[in-house]
Amino acid sequence: MVQYSTQQKLAILSDAAKYDASCASSGSTKRDSRSGKSVGSNEGSGICHAYAPDGRCISLLKILMTNFCIYDCTYCVNRVSSNVQRARFSVDEVVKLTIDFYRRNYIEGLFLSSGVIKSPDATMSDMVRIARRLRKEENFRGYIHLKTIPDAAPELIEEAGLLADRLSINIELPTDAAVAQHAPEKNPVQIRKAMADVRLRKQEAKDRSFTGKRPPRFAPAGQSTQLIVGADGSNDATILGQSTRLYSGYKLKRVYYSAFSPIPDSSAKLPLISPPLQREHRLYQADWLLRFYGFDLQEITSVTPDGNLDLEIDPKLAWALKHQGLFPVDVKTASRETLLRVPGFGTKTVSRILSTRRHRTVRYEDILRMGGSMKKARAFVTAGGWSPGALTDSADLRARFTPPPEQLSLL
Repeated sequence: MVQYSTQQKLAILSDAAKYDASCASSGSTKRDSRSGKSVGSNEGSGICHAYAPDGRCISLLKILMTNFCIYDCTYCVNRVSSNVQRARFSVDEVVKLTIDFYRRNYIEGLFLSSGVIKSPDATMSDMVRIARRLRKEENFRGYIHLKTIPDAAPELIEEAGLLADRLSINIELPTDAAVAQHAPEKNPVQIRKAMADVRLRKQEAKDRSFTGKRPPRFAPAGQSTQLIVGADGSNDATILGQSTRLYSGYKLKRVYYSAFSPIPDSSAKLPLISPPLQREHRLYQADWLLRFYGFDLQEITSVTPDGNLDLEIDPKLAWALKHQGLFPVDVKTASRETLLRVPGFGTKTVSRILSTRRHRTVRYEDILRMGGSMKKARAFVTAGGWSPGALTDSADLRARFTPPPEQLSLL
């Protein structure tokens, strides 16, 4: 095997980690090192950038422990049959890299994933050793996100949750049939069992004993999962349906969607719905509507006949255009639930409208100051000093929101 320097390994394994969706440290317990007895902090200003739900940008050292893997998942660039450059970090190297980068203020935490080497238990054991060394020996108080191996022993996953801020267990694909076809060595039942165990263990960590003592914290920032989008031909209704079940069944903090793109050296013929990144973006938008805006799955996915989201416009706008008869709504009297369905209105804008209208009439310019996107909303609302007139029912309303056609060059 070729011997690489630590920097060469970093280049290989940070690039290999780009297919793992990362999350931020929101939701974790605040820790800092101002006492001088430890290093790092999981809050404040920050080589990967991730965004918290509150919009804060944080920096994570995002790497694979190794991109060697005994599995042959057809959608994965690091599968055993893939002809890619391989490397492996030792436990000592990951610990040293993390601490060195932290002390230079390059990062605020560690996002660690790995291919499966030797066995799930052997891989998970090394990942836990890294987290244990950071916490116990280096007094590292920064953010740690571990991508766990669902086939590993439950006691290893439990220890990982006691050391890390967030755990991830990848559900991989939207259906069990797709997993059987494209990742035959993985067991969807075992994946869901591991996710359920994490949920139960986290719940137990919230319960006080009869003496009032709390048990040790367990994955305080919760657990998340990742769905590969576009590798198996599932439509968006199937993908979002799976996400809805995962959120409710396992109390996940987040489902991450990872757009599949064909791997250049792949011999497997996998379907591709183009463009993958645009589809991924629309799925995140739809996910947000399902979680925070009161939409249900059928409303969002019935806009098009094939159960896929409209790639040209965002899901809320697509729904509104299909239900033009419900608009315009009056911002002076409409309920919160109705205002949340107005294109261009976010949850903060709606809250500001409701707060302001208790004292005075909400006008067009007020909504602009509140952060509402009137470029989208103007056709769907009436306000003080504004009426859309015939704009709401105009036949070309959709064309106002879609990009103009481009003349392709012949050269």
